[in-house]
Amino acid sequence: MPTAPLRKDAARNWQRIVEVGRRLVDEGTPIQLNDVARAASVGVATVYRHFPTPEALLETVATPGLEALVAHAERALSGGDPWTTLRDFLFAAADAQITDASISPVFAAPVNALPHVGELKERLAVLFGKLLDQARAAGVIDPGVTQADMVPLMCGVAFAATVHPAADTENRAATARRYLTFLLEGLRTRA
Repeated sequence: MPTAPLRKDAARNWQRIVEVGRRLVDEGTPIQLNDVARAASVGVATVYRHFPTPEALLETVATPGLEALVAHAERALSGGDPWTTLRDFLFAAADAQITDASISPVFAAPVNALPHVGELKERLAVLFGKLLDQARAAGVIDPGVTQADMVPLMCGVAFAATVHPAADTENRAATARRYLTFLLEGLRTRA
């Protein structure tokens, strides 16, 4: 069902709210909608009208990153070496988890506040399954490796990189790629 475009003032308010939400997520501060209203200089009712729950705001903040991952997976499926496309997608997923603090909690949430986010997560799961299938069919990954195996392994890589004493996000992302390389080399089949 299409929604009507927002009035200019409502669109500005929405943008300010999302910017405050992004800042809070990046700082590691839990989203409290009353605090968001204060920081965005809008009324509490305005925030709740756009985002009825903190989870809805968090998912809105995460949406561009999720859309980028879906686009990356779709490009990866369009061709190329199955090992390289799988590896590159997993690197992109690890980078997203490390550099965008909204991604991991949205993936970990048992329910979705926004239908679009649920659709993105489902699409990503399907695309990732296809990338794994291509790699198995090409014989470049252990045939016993499943999607269910990879999800906790990827979470482990992200967690290990996050607790690593790297100075900044860029260094933590590099650490995640290094750990993921170790993991992938263990999963790869050898001729």
